Amino acid sequence: MNTLRNSVRLVGNLGMDPEVKTFDSNKKMVRVSLATNESYKNDKGEKITDTTWHNLVFWNTTAKLAEDLLKKGDEVAIEGKLANRNYVDKEGVKRYVSEIVVNDFLKVGAKG
Repeated sequence: MNTLRNSVRLVGNLGMDPEVKTFDSNKKMVRVSLATNESYKNDKGEKITDTTWHNLVFWNTTAKLAEDLLKKGDEVAIEGKLANRNYVDKEGVKRYVSEIVVNDFLKVGAKG
């Protein structure tokens, strides 16, 4: 049950090509944004779609797979955990970031 304490599962479309970063220690990191859509009908019966953007981070082996297999527009299912961090930007302002560290992913509708 401990794995349920911080577990995220999403299906959506990538908003960008993978952004790859390799560190001195040969660790690899990939960042992408994922859009999830939720649709409903308003009081007038009109279909409304709300889009939420999520920041995804892949590490090491999963990062290499993401770099090789994913591109902007792909529909993917991901499983990971929510991570929060902060940093100080160039202007000295403390910024807070929430992102999903991906453990596993699947291209939805992919052939083969």
